[in-house]
Amino acid sequence: QLQASGGGLVQPGGSVRLSCKVSGFPLRKWTITWFRQAQGEEREAISTIKRDETTTYYADSVKGRFIISRDYGKNTVDLQMNNLGSLDTAVYYCAAHPSWTPAWSRESYYSYWGQGTLVTVSS
Repeated sequence: QLQASGGGLVQPGGSVRLSCKVSGFPLRKWTITWFRQAQGEEREAISTIKRDETTTYYADSVKGRFIISRDYGKNTVDLQMNNLGSLDTAVYYCAAHPSWTPAWSRESYYSYWGQGTLVTVSS
């Protein structure tokens, strides 16, 4: 089971940290990916952390601003989002898969999804 949290209203240029709480399976053994979907747009994969490793990947749209990490103490995969702009306004979802593929950004690859958390960037 996955549960995303941490969204809210953020000012432009600000930061927010999202968490994907993982339960029912070992955190290390699953690839966790964050997606987002802006209103009227398709869902976009933005970051992933590879199972069994600390290897991470980012979409160009967030590279250098977002950081994905595991927190074994809280059993979460967190997404630290910095220097936010209006284009970052979206519902953010986490998804999990028990293996790894270079096609990590493919939405259809994932069977397990969190419920989504809304991030609104606005002054």
